[in-house]
Amino acid sequence: MQSDHSSTQYSQDLETIRSKVLLMGGMVESQFYDAMACFRSGDTELASKVIDTDRNVNQLEIALDEACSNLIVKRQPAAIDLRTIMATIKVITNLERIGDEARKIARVSKQVHERNVGSIGHFEIVRLIAHNAAEMLHDSLDAFARLDEKQAARVITQDDAIDYGFEAIMRSLITFMMEDPRTISTALDTLWVAKAIERIGDHATNIAEYVIYVVGGKDIRHSQYAKTDPNTTI
Repeated sequence: MQSDHSSTQYSQDLETIRSKVLLMGGMVESQFYDAMACFRSGDTELASKVIDTDRNVNQLEIALDEACSNLIVKRQPAAIDLRTIMATIKVITNLERIGDEARKIARVSKQVHERNVGSIGHFEIVRLIAHNAAEMLHDSLDAFARLDEKQAARVITQDDAIDYGFEAIMRSLITFMMEDPRTISTALDTLWVAKAIERIGDHATNIAEYVIYVVGGKDIRHSQYAKTDPNTTI
C-alpha cells in the first residue's frame, strides 16, 4: 500500500497535470474564438496568431503525455486513479485536435478574404454552429474541471444540433454554387470551416464522455447514455 506521503505526492502530481490540461483547454478555446474572428473579419495577423498558438498547444500536448506516462510508471495507480489518468490522456488528445481544427479555420480565413468575388455571407452561414460548438467546448472543460457528470451529459445532447446545422449549411452552400458558379471557391472554403466546427463539437463531446467515464466508470462512447440514463438531468 502507498504511504500517506506517497499518496499525497501522487495527488499533487495529478492536480498539477489537471491544472495544465485546463490551461491547454483555455488556449484552444482562445484559438477557436480567434479563428472565427478572423474568418469574420479577414484579419491576417490574427490568423497568424492562431497558427502560432497551435505550435504551443502541440508542445503542451507532448509535455502532458510524458507527465502522465511518468506518473503511471512511478505511482502504478489502480482503479479510479488509473481511470483518471487514462481519461486525462484522451482529453489532452482531443484538445490538441481542436487546436488543429482552429488552425484550419485560420488558414481558410486567409484564402476567403483574398477573394472579393462571389460573396455568400460566409460568416453568417456558420455563426450559429460556431456559437454552439464554443459553448460545448467551454462546458465540457468546466465539467472536466469539476468532474460534473450531469453537465457532461448535457454537453453530449448538444452535439446533434451541430450535426443538423452542418447538414443544413451543406445544403445551403450547394444551392449557392448551383445558382452562381462564381461562389464555388468561397462556398467550398466555408464548407471546410463548417466541417472543422462540427469536428470541434465532436471533440467537446468526447471530453464530456471521458468525464462520465472518470466519475462513474462507464464507457459511454457510441451509446445513447445521455438521452436514456434516468439519473441524468438534462
